[in-house]
Amino acid sequence: MNGAWVPRCQAKADFFRMLGHPLRVRVLELLQDGPMPVRRLLAELEVEPSALSQQLAVLRRAGMVVATRRGSTVSYALVGGNVTGLLRAARRVLADVLSGQHALLAELRQAEADAVPADAVPAAGAG
Repeated sequence: MNGAWVPRCQAKADFFRMLGHPLRVRVLELLQDGPMPVRRLLAELEVEPSALSQQLAVLRRAGMVVATRRGSTVSYALVGGNVTGLLRAARRVLADVLSGQHALLAELRQAEADAVPADAVPAAGAG
């Protein structure tokens, strides 16, 4: 890969890889409604604090979330509205993909129902 496009595409690949964990995606979804304290994230996600901490660190390093502290309470918030737009676009793309897969599955099931097995016994009187 020698093209000038490589660094740009590598950055995008790294970005999508960062989104490649279900817990990180769910955290981003939860934060769409506004900042949330860690204790509430833990209650919503039902994961160990260490697991959440690890995933929040990845999101912070990627610039997706920011942490604020008030006393002993740490809250997280999305860095900007573009994250919400990204999640919305991902839902639309996924819905389109799944819709296409559902249509294909329906076609395959119909073809299977229409197919006559080669070893089927002919009905009485056929012939």
